[in-house]
This record gives sequence, C-alpha cells and structure tokens, in this order.
Amino acid sequence: MTHDVEMPSYVLDRIRAKRGKYEVFDNFEATKTALLVIDMQNFYVEEVDTAIAIVPNINRIADAVRQAGGTVYWVVMTVADSLESSSLWPLYHDYFFTPEKGKKHKDGLTAGTEKHKIYPKLDVRSEDETAHKTRFSPFIQGSSDLHSRLQSVGIENLIITGTATNMCSESAARDAMMLDYKVVMVSDGNAARFDEDHLVGLTSFYQSFGDVRTADESIAMLTK
Repeated sequence: MTHDVEMPSYVLDRIRAKRGKYEVFDNFEATKTALLVIDMQNFYVEEVDTAIAIVPNINRIADAVRQAGGTVYWVVMTVADSLESSSLWPLYHDYFFTPEKGKKHKDGLTAGTEKHKIYPKLDVRSEDETAHKTRFSPFIQGSSDLHSRLQSVGIENLIITGTATNMCSESAARDAMMLDYKVVMVSDGNAARFDEDHLVGLTSFYQSFGDVRTADESIAMLTK
C-alpha cells in the first residue's frame, strides 16, 4: 500500500511565489551526492505496509546513485548498546512512553537485535556506508558522526529516503539543509503510517528547506 496524497495547491502557490519556480535544484553532481536511507529497520518497517511499499524505489535510487558515482548511506537508529544497558536517549524513553512502550522501543532498537537490522529486502551492498544515530536526526551534535564523514569525502547533495516521513526523515532533511547541504526528499521513497503524516512531513520541508521529487525525478537529476 503506497501513500495516495497530492501536494495542496496552497503549498505549491506559496512555493512558486517565493522561489519563482517549484524546484530549487536542477541537477546533482553524482560524485558529490549521497543517498541517505533513514531507519529502514525491521522495527519500523516489517509491520507497516507503506514502509514496505517504498523498498523497490529505495533500491532503484540506490542502484542509480552507485552507478553514477555517488554513495549510499544506511542510517540506522541505535538507542542502546545491549539489552542489559541503559538507553542512550533516556529523556525520550522515560518521558514520552509508558514503561512498557519505552522498553519495547529501546529493546527493538538495540544493536545486534533482529528488530534493529535493516529490512532484508533492501539491497545493501558491500561498498555502501552505515551510520548509527541516537536521535531522530543524525546531524545534531552528538547523534552521529555522519556530518563529518560526508564532509571528509566532499558530499554536497543529499537525497533523503526512509521512514517516518514526518519524523526522522524530515528531521534529517531539515538539519542537513541548515548545515548547507542541498537536499531532496523523495515523495515515493519516504513513508509514514498515515497519509496525513506523510503529507505533513513533505509539505513542511518543501516550503522552506529543499525540493520534493519522485524517485524517477531524483534519479534523473544525477549527472556524472
């Protein structure tokens, strides 16, 4: 089941009036481009039809990015080092969940567990990179080393896919733009549980932070 949403006309009108056009970026030089696949782990994907539905598009974009000379980064949420250890994000688990829900979230996103693994139908290759984060966004201080790694290899452009559109995907995309990356969120390469949540994430990002494009359009942007 894919998301069946349409960008509201008031959003498109506002973007057109602000930018003079709908897209900020025409092309991405592939060697300076990274595909970020956010949180496509068993914990988030295996029981969510909309997340399962974007797997083929993520695999297609990943293949195109690799072939064009870019790099794929699998960004995974890791909130504990072992089932016996404490949460790496105690504020979130102590205050935003019931005790039972908090334990389920922590245990499901603990390194080495089955739920923590990347969803098996995703095409992860040996040449790809993996980054672990401890917050919704990998770009805030202390969450991960992704920003320094991207900078060290000259990455300027990011294509964002993953789940959930309005949570970790949008958080990563917003923060990346504010660190001066050129960012595209893929409309049919991100997913949330509900159409309304998916659309909220895309429209919020689109108005001030970057472009929203389809998988086909994102692939077509890549230049060698």
